[in-house]
Amino acid sequence: MSQVTEKTQSPSVFRNVPFVRLWTGTTASGLAMWALPFVLGLAVLERSITAVELGVVLATRTAGFLAAVPVAGVLADRYPRRRVVFWSCVTAAVATPVIAVGMGKSLLLMAVAATVVGAGQGACRPAFQALVAEVVPESQRQQANAATTLAIRVTTLVGPSLTALAAVLVDARALLAVTAVVWLCAALVPPAGTGRPQTGSTRAGFVADFVDGIKEARRHPWFLAGLAALSVVIATGYSASAVLLPVVSRDRYHTEAVLAAATTAHTLGALAGAVLIARWRPGAAGWAALAGLGCYALIPLSLLLPVHLVVLIAAYAVAGIGIELFNVPWFTATQREVEPGKLARVSSLDFLLSYGLAPVGLAVVAPAVEEFGLSVVLGGCALICLAAPAAAALVPSSRGFRART
Repeated sequence: MSQVTEKTQSPSVFRNVPFVRLWTGTTASGLAMWALPFVLGLAVLERSITAVELGVVLATRTAGFLAAVPVAGVLADRYPRRRVVFWSCVTAAVATPVIAVGMGKSLLLMAVAATVVGAGQGACRPAFQALVAEVVPESQRQQANAATTLAIRVTTLVGPSLTALAAVLVDARALLAVTAVVWLCAALVPPAGTGRPQTGSTRAGFVADFVDGIKEARRHPWFLAGLAALSVVIATGYSASAVLLPVVSRDRYHTEAVLAAATTAHTLGALAGAVLIARWRPGAAGWAALAGLGCYALIPLSLLLPVHLVVLIAAYAVAGIGIELFNVPWFTATQREVEPGKLARVSSLDFLLSYGLAPVGLAVVAPAVEEFGLSVVLGGCALICLAAPAAAALVPSSRGFRART
């Protein structure tokens, strides 16, 4: 049985000024993260850089992100989370213009700067997640997480058009400077949290602190099961979509418009899912979230079957709804269940595995299609996207994403 929280019981989270500041900073960081690959794509069109250089810069950015996430998780539990957010975003802000300096001159300089930008991006994610638990009461956290993901989805939807319009007036180097300013906004706007660092952790070694975070994650079987399901779905369903949707759009429907329509439908579906889950409180929240995650199987399935293009676009929309029905309760449960002094480290594991396996999936999909064929790969991805959340749901504590009492 589900229920919708009444406004009298849970007033709008936007009446909470510290959260509004945190929401603004998180949105700015998300916009800056998204902007870099798009702006660099414009640089390729301008012939400021080559496609090969674009690939190298984006790869090194991802490497920096993944390297920084576990370090940031430890630091955000040792020191005030607000301080970690500030320095990580300032780092990204300072390094972003250096990429512009290297354009057409030094690929090495661009790659090093992109690595530093990626490190700044990765370093702020666990701290932002932990700050939500410090500035938002538990009764409003689901609404807060939904508001944050809603803002990020909106920027994803309207950002390309705005950037393309800006590109008419200025070049990619100037847009990178604007991105640096956005990073500074993310650094300066968020509020100080109410939490206090764990004094004992500062005396322990880094590895010991990180292992302690792993131990905390292991205390929550629902977390391990859900994270495994999420990582597998991203590595298969997301990767299959990213690599094979353009191929199917071209070969089956003979138009690139299907690619754009499906991608837009997924974002619009995610917006709808965020709006829905902001107020909806399923009785079995974990099972509902995992069912939403399982909806991602519709994407490889619609790419596999010779369906009408409307059906394919609808499948992307439903998958978008489902992913937010998972994400928002997932973040909320982690903020509620994990020990506050270890929340950043546990969140860093989430980002490390879910983001970290995505490049592996992207690298494997195309060779797998050449080896086994398109139908086998898409069928396998669809099956995995269904089976992984179903297996996670079998863990008893997954029913409500909380420890059994």
